[in-house]
Amino acid sequence: MPPQNPAGHRAEAPKSPQPPQPIPSVWTRPRSGREQPALSRDQIVAEALHLLDSDGIDALSMRKLGTRLGAGATSLYRHVANKDELIELAIDEIYGEIEVPGSPDSATWRADAVHCAQSLRGTMLRHPWIASVLGEMGMSYLGPNAMRLAEGMLALFTRAGLPTTEADQAASTLVAYVTGMATTEAAYLNVLARSGRTEQEWVNHVRPTAEQAAEAYPHLRDGYAEQRGKDPRASRDTNFQYGLDRVLDGLETRITH
Repeated sequence: MPPQNPAGHRAEAPKSPQPPQPIPSVWTRPRSGREQPALSRDQIVAEALHLLDSDGIDALSMRKLGTRLGAGATSLYRHVANKDELIELAIDEIYGEIEVPGSPDSATWRADAVHCAQSLRGTMLRHPWIASVLGEMGMSYLGPNAMRLAEGMLALFTRAGLPTTEADQAASTLVAYVTGMATTEAAYLNVLARSGRTEQEWVNHVRPTAEQAAEAYPHLRDGYAEQRGKDPRASRDTNFQYGLDRVLDGLETRITH
């Protein structure tokens, strides 16, 4: 008979602790051994990237992807559990495009950092849809290509002379700058793609309204006037390099300290 408390009520049996719930990510679950010979996960990811690059994140669905591959959505679920996993895989595939210099020479750390930063920015701008999901896909950083990038960046700043903890902070600072700038640029390029205009056409279309709005603000007015006639893409490159140089200037004070 179950024990009773002094008031005559049956005492509740203690609840057993609930096991921790697994983190939902393609990188935290075992890969299924039930592969369909006619369709591989690599094929699925490659076609997903084509779809994402051409039509954007909103166009991606398991059903549409299955149609493009000539297979039903059920076949895709044998390789990826859901759309979020597919995006994680696509993001890591993109990370594989980023060049991480492996130079053993500590004297070249700054040139190597510039090369890696420019490669990261260029990769993000080739796949501008990534701007809308990168901040939400925290587990994407567990993929093999993301780990390769992180290891390369740590090695770069460790070779430069920083201790491991500060090398990690330096790498995070550099990646945060590049990602922030490139995310803004990628969102802008998405707008351009939807408009059907080239970047120069878009600037020419918007400039008169922007200059009129800035008429009462002398610093803004002078800034718009200075940019008139310049190649907008070249201006973006110059602005990116300016910020990158200032970030590296700051890190250099720690490396040569």
